[in-house]
Amino acid sequence: MILQQFVDAGLGCASYLIGDEKAGVAAVVDPAFAIEQYVAEAEREGLRLERTLETHTHADHLSGHGRLALDHGCSVAIHSAAEAEFEHEALEDGAEIGVGDVRLRVLHTPGHRPEHCAFLVLDEAGEEKALLTGDSLFVGEAARPDLAVGAREGAEGLFDSLRRLTELDDAVEVLPGHVAGSLCGSGMSAQRSTTIGFEKRFNRALQFGSAAEFVDAYGSPAQLRPPNMDRIVALNRGPFVGAPPKLDELESTDAGGATILDVRDVDTFATGHAHGAINVPVEGSMFATKAAFLLEPEERIVLHAASRDQAERAAAGLHSVALLELAGYVTRPPADERVDDVGLDDLQALLDRGDVEVIDVREKDERDGGYIPGTRHVPYRLLRVMGASVDGDRPVVTICNTGARAAIAASVLSAAGVDARPVLHGGVPSWPGQKVEFRRCGS
Repeated sequence: MILQQFVDAGLGCASYLIGDEKAGVAAVVDPAFAIEQYVAEAEREGLRLERTLETHTHADHLSGHGRLALDHGCSVAIHSAAEAEFEHEALEDGAEIGVGDVRLRVLHTPGHRPEHCAFLVLDEAGEEKALLTGDSLFVGEAARPDLAVGAREGAEGLFDSLRRLTELDDAVEVLPGHVAGSLCGSGMSAQRSTTIGFEKRFNRALQFGSAAEFVDAYGSPAQLRPPNMDRIVALNRGPFVGAPPKLDELESTDAGGATILDVRDVDTFATGHAHGAINVPVEGSMFATKAAFLLEPEERIVLHAASRDQAERAAAGLHSVALLELAGYVTRPPADERVDDVGLDDLQALLDRGDVEVIDVREKDERDGGYIPGTRHVPYRLLRVMGASVDGDRPVVTICNTGARAAIAASVLSAAGVDARPVLHGGVPSWPGQKVEFRRCGS
């Protein structure tokens, strides 16, 4: 038996290739849109891809089941509660699916979504080897219950599902659908696997004695919803989405009315970039999620990159969050404008004189933990919507924790015509003299 895990670190998503070497066949569970990784691994192992299994209709990333079906003839299976519009096999609780002599038992585990299922992997001898939990049980946490139904209703279902999973043998390996970095749960570990026994001892979500206690703890929506969520769900539920068109290098640097997304590193972008460009470095953490928070689902995009490889990696990230309208890329962007950053040592004096407006672009929970007096709070992901409505009478300085989101925010404001300058090195936690006010969460 072959059981291979693939992790998209940027999205915190995990998918799996499971196969039978003797029979020479394999299936993919929860495939990413970038199916090339499964095709290459199957070829290396001498396996033929024959089917795709979805634990649920994903809300944070575009599935690759359509590409596997259209280009490789794979069948697709998902629970009937998903109301999928594509041709599929409807999964039922307790059913067993064969991949050669390897069996996957379907465990209907609603909560994250009504159709959610986990897959218990049985080897050739019928022994329970691993549990593919999808978005139910994570390492050190449980999935969020508020993306498809009301948070309390989802939490009630999730509590029952988690209890069912803990009835499995302690030695069963747990292979989750997400690790740290995903918006489909909070507080999860970066570890990529665990066991039922370990989670029963240490996972806080499994320590509640009653459904009421669990619902009180998990039944309130608190996290950000994944960007493009409604569009992603619609695409994953609807007709198959095929392979994206080839990404072409453009002969002209004229964007032709498209939005320019500059994916080079911050320092390179600062030394010179095209007028109106928004900078989200592909090398930075959560590139695809950050880009999706800023860009409209059907917005036409031109990539400015340092190389073809960088442009292709950026395109793959954008495709993963259903940003599909890519007009092409440029590797020698014009240097019409530059970024003048502000040092932390200079910011206090600018604030004292009233020479600048400082915008804290972190999320609310971060600001609740401490903020610089006299600063305004607008999360970076909302600044493009606000655009030129931000006060332009004074230069705007953007600040976050480390400089990464501040740089993105400054590029967004500059593209809207605002004189914006980021604090690129450091942020609120390293404010000189620790002159940071703290307040209770929610105040």
